[in-house]
Amino acid sequence: MTEPQDFAGRVALITGGTQGLGYAVADLLRQRGARGLVLVGRDRSKGEAAAESLTDDGCRAVFAAADLYTAAGCEAAVAAVDAEFGTCHALVNCAAKTDRASVWDATAEVWDATLALNTRAPALLAQGVARIMVREAVDGTIVFIGSVSLHGGSETLLPYVTSKMALVALTRNLAYSLMRHRIRVNLLNPGWMDTPAEDLIQRKWEGATDGWLERAEAEQPWGKLIKPTEIARTIVHLATPDSGMLSGATIDWDQTVLGTGSGVRPGPELGEIPEGLRPS
Repeated sequence: MTEPQDFAGRVALITGGTQGLGYAVADLLRQRGARGLVLVGRDRSKGEAAAESLTDDGCRAVFAAADLYTAAGCEAAVAAVDAEFGTCHALVNCAAKTDRASVWDATAEVWDATLALNTRAPALLAQGVARIMVREAVDGTIVFIGSVSLHGGSETLLPYVTSKMALVALTRNLAYSLMRHRIRVNLLNPGWMDTPAEDLIQRKWEGATDGWLERAEAEQPWGKLIKPTEIARTIVHLATPDSGMLSGATIDWDQTVLGTGSGVRPGPELGEIPEGLRPS
């Protein structure tokens, strides 16, 4: 399938762009005509390999090593896209910290680190790219990646869900502040997703063993966890002019419906036709 060229000639800054969701977004933007991609991460070997795999005749991808836990790292990421391409049309912030901590054991150090990466970093990055977008008079887009957990989440995700809920206010304030500059800001909240990072999280924090993914997917309404290449299409839609004037939106992308309970409901097996409605 030939992708529409709705990002033709444009440049994107993508945090967490060396693997998983961030890489899937970068690859789709490349297919949509991007001329420049800056992938932000801390693992240089992985980052340079990802950038090389995304570079072709029409698109140049570069890796920018930056520690987004620090203000200096955020400034370095913004400086990298400016130095490499002199402009920025889209920021997609996929980097996040998902360590477990509850009301009983969340330390000040966990709070500081989680809020630094999940809340302060996207805010500083947005401020930086907004300045470039206004300077270059481009119709820019900013896409934050939240989580459906921001609606409350499990008891082991207290700092994480707090940091993600803060993105709702950040999105709305920035969307209003930047609309006269034709810069749009939106927030996408994924549900449970199948990524390399999630495998590490499940094994480290949840005691998962081999086969956990297959067991988890068997319980989902669609028989699988969200795949990065699926949700990347919605993110890219928000990051390109294809989404029109949409700004200030908070969008859940999950296998649950808020307020109706979990995605796996008791009763008939998923897909089973209830008694009395089966064809004779």
